Amino acid sequence: MAGVVGSHGIWMIISVHAMLLVLAQEGYQFLEYDFREANLYLDGMANTNGGPLHLTNDTKASTGHAMLKTPMNFTASSPSSFSFSTQFVFVIFPLAKPPAYGQGMAFVVAPKIDLMANGTATSGLGLFNSANNNKTETRILAIELDTNESSEPLDQSDNHVGIDVNSIFSVQYANASYFDATEGKNKTLLLASEKPILIWIDYDGTEKLLNVTLAPVPTPKPASPLLSSSIKPSVPLLSRPINLSEIFNETMFVGFSGSTGTVKSDQYILAWSFKKGGKSESIDLSKVMDPPTRPPPPSAPPPPPSPPESESKGSTLILVATIPSIAIILMLGGILYLYQRRKYAEVLEQWEQEYIPQRYSFKNLYKATKGFKESQLLGAGGFGKVYKGELLSGTQIAVKRVSHDAEQGMQQYVAEIASMGRLRHKNLVQLLGYCRRKGELLLVYDYMPNGSLDNYLFNKEKVKDLTWSQRLNIIKGVASALLYLHEEWEQVVLHRDIKSSNILLDAELNGRVGDFGLARFHDRGQNLEATRVVGTIGYMAPELTAMGVATTKTDVYAFGSFILEVVCGRRPVDPERPVEQMILMKWVATCGSRDNLMITVDSKLEGNFKAEEVKMLLKLGMLCSQSNPENRPSMRHIVQYLEGNVPVPSISFDTTGFGMPNISNETVTQMTTTSTSANFSFEDASLDLSTPLREANIHLDASSPSSFSFSTEFVFVIFPLAKPPAYGQGMAFVVASKTDLMAKAATSGLRLFNPGNKNITENRILAVKQDTNESSEQYDESDNHVGIDINSIVSVASANATYFDATEGNNKTLLLANYDGTEKLLNVTVAPVPMIES
Repeated sequence: MAGVVGSHGIWMIISVHAMLLVLAQEGYQFLEYDFREANLYLDGMANTNGGPLHLTNDTKASTGHAMLKTPMNFTASSPSSFSFSTQFVFVIFPLAKPPAYGQGMAFVVAPKIDLMANGTATSGLGLFNSANNNKTETRILAIELDTNESSEPLDQSDNHVGIDVNSIFSVQYANASYFDATEGKNKTLLLASEKPILIWIDYDGTEKLLNVTLAPVPTPKPASPLLSSSIKPSVPLLSRPINLSEIFNETMFVGFSGSTGTVKSDQYILAWSFKKGGKSESIDLSKVMDPPTRPPPPSAPPPPPSPPESESKGSTLILVATIPSIAIILMLGGILYLYQRRKYAEVLEQWEQEYIPQRYSFKNLYKATKGFKESQLLGAGGFGKVYKGELLSGTQIAVKRVSHDAEQGMQQYVAEIASMGRLRHKNLVQLLGYCRRKGELLLVYDYMPNGSLDNYLFNKEKVKDLTWSQRLNIIKGVASALLYLHEEWEQVVLHRDIKSSNILLDAELNGRVGDFGLARFHDRGQNLEATRVVGTIGYMAPELTAMGVATTKTDVYAFGSFILEVVCGRRPVDPERPVEQMILMKWVATCGSRDNLMITVDSKLEGNFKAEEVKMLLKLGMLCSQSNPENRPSMRHIVQYLEGNVPVPSISFDTTGFGMPNISNETVTQMTTTSTSANFSFEDASLDLSTPLREANIHLDASSPSSFSFSTEFVFVIFPLAKPPAYGQGMAFVVASKTDLMAKAATSGLRLFNPGNKNITENRILAVKQDTNESSEQYDESDNHVGIDINSIVSVASANATYFDATEGNNKTLLLANYDGTEKLLNVTVAPVPMIES
């Protein structure tokens, strides 16, 4: 019998636990009008004295939390189990005159009940701080009622509602308003109005859709029952697709959080309805408690007595004399206002609303960088200048200004910037956000106190050289970051510009991949299309310059050049070296074939390195530099080689197997004297034509970059007149400073250049040549190539004549040349003309 009773007791306990589990899951609901008996966990300023839930008061720089003690169970196996609905009536009283509305408050779903350690008092709504902000493990959903315009980026309104996921920066927000069906438009609603406001928050777990709706509570309070559902607007203020199963733990808590700073406010919850797994019960507005009475404002002082008539006449004269002065002051004030407005003007289009969390105000960036003063300049390259800045919050940032006049493709570019902001890896420089103005983009990054790696490798005035272990650690860090970009993020990310100047060093001298200005995203398995060629001389794979298709293997090629650069302490192409050492890859291959790799190591290391590690890295660098992309390893294999898990395969140091840069010493000298980063392309040559063309007969205004833009296309055909075929000298499209070119050389130089004028700035000649002669000149290695020539027959960029259509045998070709003066970008395209048989 005792056994039977015992078993019954066990089953009763199990049943009670099962009932509690069910309570914590579907169908759990409540409706509170008086919070004194509510099942709440309170901390900080929060209290329920008198009945309302009082979150914050006139205590400076403090927080208040009120969380329901009953946990909510969210099971990932059932999408509908994430559904919930809540509504509540709140009122906010500002405690400063003239009105400053305080910090704000939020409805919150959090993984723990005690939030006292979470938020800072003066910001973060009592939920977020520097340690947990924007961290996946924070696992917080908050609907913020923000009444404070802080100095943080994008917080440009002191009266908005936002959806926050793990961060104080909202994934979506809107100025507080409600939809009036009678007028068919939204009406502004002041959150800190001292009047009750209703808010509905509804999440559909199946649709994965979160809606937030606002409406004012009718005044005076109705005497007879009036349900909240009867006044709910038909159009929500915010509607955002969110998958809460990726955010919530299995057990979560719901409640409210508020904070005060130097400016304070009284925040009250007057009624609260909640339901898990369905629609919350409507609030009867006739039962909602009245807001606490506020002390009346001080009465106005009595008017002063009327002055005597004589004084009145004197006052009239003073008034007549004063009015013009006031008018001038108002006019000057208006001019100043217009100047300030233009000074901080931005471009913000409707499609950018979803990227608002990643957007900074130009005004904040301008002040952070002290007006983009030269003293704040960190560096400059072919794609923009970078400035150091400090936000009012004390956060140090780096701001890159990039010219971008073209509106075409802007939406995709901004979308990719937003995607870059979601990249998270310890060896990536975090892209914090962007700002857009007419003609330029500003990209905001984490500030790296030790600057770029190339400064340590090549700046002779650098106080401290990098040790061997630091160099090896940097290479490993960059490899880990590239593996993340290529294989471990949700899409494939191609950086397209790996080089030492784009590797930044943090406070511990860890390498971080930065400057994603050329990066591109694509889905796995997607067929890649040719794009404009971008990159830097010495880091560009041969198939990239020939075909224009960037892949993970072109990033690997650049990484190989980067390894050699770090180990040898030399740039991939250095015009100041002897001819046999000018191309670093070729020099390493030559030394390797002689079993003499150690002489290539950076002399600044003074022999303080491990020979086996040096050999491993140099072999790996050369393995990444194979001319055939299929022979290059993936970043996953590279990381395995670097960690010593797998030995580096043996390679031949025969130079024919490597993708050597096909450039001349003269070409490199031209490039490096115009740009320290030697940015190159049929996009990337970054050619500034304002200097070579300024004196041309066509009027080119140097103050207007777009005036240098031009586009041309022509059909040409060349018949060789020798047997067996010898193709002649070639021809060129040319832009010159004069019409009479007869004095130029006839037998070479395409009748444009001769020994007396070759490579002279005064030539002011741009030529796009179709060269059909392999001359005895150095580096003219093909009798069938297209090149871009500036003041010299030696091209600054060239490629064998190819096109993307596999059809062969046509001898008519279409050449297209386009120069964008704003982007300083010259594109040359070749294609066959279709032939129709008669």
